[in-house]
Amino acid sequence: MPESSSTAPVPDAPSAGTPAVFRERLWPNVWIWIIAAGISGAGILVFAPISMVAGYTAAGVLFTIIAVLLVLSTPTILVTSDALTVGRATIERRFVGDAAAFHGKDATAQRGTLLNGLAYLCIRGWIDPVVRIEITDPSDRTPYWLTSSRRPEELTAALSRNWEK
Repeated sequence: MPESSSTAPVPDAPSAGTPAVFRERLWPNVWIWIIAAGISGAGILVFAPISMVAGYTAAGVLFTIIAVLLVLSTPTILVTSDALTVGRATIERRFVGDAAAFHGKDATAQRGTLLNGLAYLCIRGWIDPVVRIEITDPSDRTPYWLTSSRRPEELTAALSRNWEK
C-alpha cells in the first residue's frame, strides 16, 4: 500500500463524518456468475457415480464457496474530500494528481504495453474501462494507480474537483 509523506497515518477507511463523493463496487459481470455455476456443476459430474444427492450437494457447496470468494474479493472505489480508497489502498487527496479515463484499445494499452511496473493496480478483467490516477507524493515510488471502473468519467470528475478546506 502506498505511503504518504505526512506524519499522521492515513486511515484505512474515511471517517464516518466524511461524505462519499463517489463510490463504486467492482462487482463481477453476469458471465462470471455463469462460469461459477458451470464450475459448480462439475461437482455433479464428479460425485454422480457415488450418488446424485452427493453430486447436487457438492455443486451447491462449490457455488456457495465461489460466490462468497467473489463477493469478498470485490473491491470498492471510494472518493471523499479527504481521501481516495481503491481496493485495499488509501491515500490522502492532497497526493492525488491528474486522473484520466481510458476505453477500448487505450485501456488495453494502459493495462499492457504502457503499464509501469511500479503502478498500483486494482483491475478486473470483466471491466474494460480503466482510470489512471497520478500520485504526487514525493516519498512514494508509486507513479500512479490504475483501476477498473464502469463509470470512469464520473470517477475522474470526482477526483478533479477542488475542495474547500
